[in-house]
Amino acid sequence: MAGERWKSDIAYAMTPFKFLTWPIGIWPLQVYNIYSLIRCGLATCCMSIIVILPSMEFYLGCTDAEQNIDSLMLICCGILGVLKTIWFRIYADNLTINYGSAVNDYVTIVNVKHRSIMRRHAFMGRILSCFMVCFSYVAVLIYSFIPLLGDEQDNVVNETNEEAVLEYPIPSRCALQYLNAPMSMYQIYCFIEFIVLLITCTCNHGNDSLFLNITLHVCGQVKILKANFMDFTVTNLQVYDHFNALIQRHNYLIQLAKKLADTISFILITQLFISSILLCIMGFQFILALKLNDAVVMGKSLTVLCTFLTQLSVYSYVGDYLKSQMEEVGLFSYQNTWYNLPEKIMKNLIFIIMRAHYPVKLQAGSFIVVNLATYMSILRTSISYLSVLRIMVET
Repeated sequence: MAGERWKSDIAYAMTPFKFLTWPIGIWPLQVYNIYSLIRCGLATCCMSIIVILPSMEFYLGCTDAEQNIDSLMLICCGILGVLKTIWFRIYADNLTINYGSAVNDYVTIVNVKHRSIMRRHAFMGRILSCFMVCFSYVAVLIYSFIPLLGDEQDNVVNETNEEAVLEYPIPSRCALQYLNAPMSMYQIYCFIEFIVLLITCTCNHGNDSLFLNITLHVCGQVKILKANFMDFTVTNLQVYDHFNALIQRHNYLIQLAKKLADTISFILITQLFISSILLCIMGFQFILALKLNDAVVMGKSLTVLCTFLTQLSVYSYVGDYLKSQMEEVGLFSYQNTWYNLPEKIMKNLIFIIMRAHYPVKLQAGSFIVVNLATYMSILRTSISYLSVLRIMVET
């Protein structure tokens, strides 16, 4: 019965993220062989398409203002997807150690309350990841089917009209003409570009989900550690061994959190930079579409805005949650009956409290702390910028 229980717990906590990241060769608990490298290489090549084709459109000068914004957004998404895939592959050891530790936590857990804490954090990881992935897939569907469902005559394939203008999910009409691609395969090109968009979203938000899920698991382990510190008493015959075990566990969780922070640091600075720019650009596009009553562009802009805002919100929430959990270790260790503990242990509690004043934090580029305060600062700056642009448009 116990074996079936921990197997179901592991499946509940990790199966959705395995489905997202195993096909792209990033799943930490896979066998890192030539086949996983091939999957990773194929995913990277597919994402390169979403960068190359819009870049060619820019170079050939065939796009209008709306398509230029779409191309810029897709190029940024492709760059982020490639960066996350390559970076998580380079830092695979850090993720493997954390996920291996998570498996061991589920196998060895015996306390019902502690198991409930772990399940709650696994549920949080599933919900937050679901929001990100669903928003991104909805954006893919919108960008893929609007060109095919358009009611304008120049968006319909007419084999008898050589001057028909074809629209693609990824702006690539002139690029495909430059490459002498046969126009009779228009539907096939649209399907391929749809698959490329799906892979890009999976590499982008799927990798985010993988990272945020294990970060929340570490937060859950810190919460269990806080409960153990608070319940620590002198009734235990092996009080020194028990206290040393808690200190070692605290240090181990700090090391796990540091590995995660080191893995995501460069990705976060790139993510914040690109997201801040795209929020302003897509917001300005939404303002113009609102003024012109263009429902299609409004829908596309709003979907992309929600996707990037959801991504920033989740990262900021998890970063803030990790920081607060690490800080509270010292507080909870002080809230036990420390005055009844042996003198040697009371002295050691001081070091635990001092260490908790310097918690592990998710940082962008090792100098911008990613938390809710940073998120609100980005929102305030973006909204102020968009307010100025709205006034300029109305005047």
